[in-house]
Amino acid sequence: MNITTFAKRLLLPALLILTPTAWAAEQAMPAAPQLAAKAYVLMDAASGNVLVENNGDQRLPPASLTKLMTAYIATLEIRKGQIGESDQVTVSEHAWRTGGSRMFIQVGTQVTLGDLLHGIIIQSGNDASVAVAEHIAGSEDAFADMMNTTAGTLGMAGSHFMNATGLPDPEHYSTAHDMARLARAIIYEDPAHYAIYSQKEFLWNNIKQPNRNLLLWRDKTVDGLKTGHTDEAGYCLVASAVRDNMRLIAVVFGTNSEQARAAETQKLLTYGFRFFETRTFYQKGTELAQAPVWKGAERQIKAGLAEDLTLSMPKGQLKNLAASMSMNPQLIAPIKQGDVIGKVEVKMGDQVVKSADLIALQNVDEGGLFRRLWDSIRLFFYGLFN
Repeated sequence: MNITTFAKRLLLPALLILTPTAWAAEQAMPAAPQLAAKAYVLMDAASGNVLVENNGDQRLPPASLTKLMTAYIATLEIRKGQIGESDQVTVSEHAWRTGGSRMFIQVGTQVTLGDLLHGIIIQSGNDASVAVAEHIAGSEDAFADMMNTTAGTLGMAGSHFMNATGLPDPEHYSTAHDMARLARAIIYEDPAHYAIYSQKEFLWNNIKQPNRNLLLWRDKTVDGLKTGHTDEAGYCLVASAVRDNMRLIAVVFGTNSEQARAAETQKLLTYGFRFFETRTFYQKGTELAQAPVWKGAERQIKAGLAEDLTLSMPKGQLKNLAASMSMNPQLIAPIKQGDVIGKVEVKMGDQVVKSADLIALQNVDEGGLFRRLWDSIRLFFYGLFN
């Protein structure tokens, strides 16, 4: 089948799909820092591209990083209208007795869901986490099932949750890569609730507790997300920062102190902002080309992308990129909006560094009888000579 194509040079960045070590070697950029941590990942938030990683898919205990999933599900249920921030949540004895970090809610009292959400995110309250889990699913075990289902939806293949808090369990684990995926969903799906993650303290029951994310005090560009610590997990942190319209997500598992997790995470963020850049190549829904349609009520169909094509790469490499679009000339009606009708490729030299499907931006119904018969004849001869 013949494919019509066109290509143009781009002065835009491309998605990094080589390993960081390979890129560093090819582009003569400094190697990524080696962190004193069990595992770590640096992700460009807009593209989801992993810029730096070490043991990024190793399954490890996530400690209170688990509460990112607990809070994500709570805000998801709020957006669905299943629960509301003004809901009065009755504190069970199970929630009240849960050990570890606490919001200090009292058994038998009622607390608004909104306050509990702050207690989870800012104070890392295990008691608040269990109370919310029970309010949403009836029991913490049922909520853990929701957590695992949601993890599957987000592509968190290396994660499994047994509770809403992150308290140790042999079957409770996650990965640095999965936590970066989860953080990305939290940031982009619900910006209003994401603002909670930047709050430095929360007062409840006359007890003011600070956010344990030290980077909120040290780096004004950091606006979240969550710390975690158990003896088994070590000190963990998921952090995100924005500089010059570029957002990065850094995840660190298993450092040896509160100070170390902040310092090691800062190394990742500093490296990423110094040596990488990110821009949007094409926006979703924007018409990029038109393709001919056979046997249709319309002769042309508009083509674009289902998602933004956002690309990241080492600084200074923009001039080396070229993009091409391939369009299938034998598109036969009916065609539904969203059907794949071609492809966009971004290359550096001969290597494809990013590709995305072109989709139909509109429906094209079948044409009348005469149009269909005439195009059938044209297609027959077209096939003979092509």
